[in-house]
Amino acid sequence: MVGRKEPSPGLLRQLDDLARAVFPSLSTVLLMVLAAGPTGVPAMVPAAALPCIVFWSVFRPGAMPPPAVFVLGLLQDLLTMSPLGIGVVTLLVAHAVAVAWRRFLVRQSFLAVWLAFCTFAVGTAAMGWLLTALLAWSLPAFAPALHQAVLTAGLYPPFAFVLSRIHGVMRQAEEVA
Repeated sequence: MVGRKEPSPGLLRQLDDLARAVFPSLSTVLLMVLAAGPTGVPAMVPAAALPCIVFWSVFRPGAMPPPAVFVLGLLQDLLTMSPLGIGVVTLLVAHAVAVAWRRFLVRQSFLAVWLAFCTFAVGTAAMGWLLTALLAWSLPAFAPALHQAVLTAGLYPPFAFVLSRIHGVMRQAEEVA
């Protein structure tokens, strides 16, 4: 409207906006905590974190800012009892690459995005292995890193299916509001 000031949004509208803004980070925290349960699969926490972080970094980067990724990486390190900083660095690098490739990935088919994500999974597992080797001054076994990469790549399709439905609902809510 010309010359008229828009009314300030009500409390419910502000709560709805806040919920949509924090949902990606909080849902990732919940998935990480659930994955840290007694599954007997130590690679489950990074395998649950990376698909969420890359998905939201590509399709809704404002909802997955670097400080949130930092906290998620720190939580990953604490839940997996790995040296502090490894999860932080790997997730921040994955987030930065996903945001940098966002314009390309957002226009691609699911298969192309999944193949790109597979490189994310292999890259973060290799980076985590390398950082662990540097911090320990010895070469750890490579099999756990390979297992983590394969598990992470395999979990992306079901995660992406659910997250894309949630993202669609969030977009519809924003269009109505």
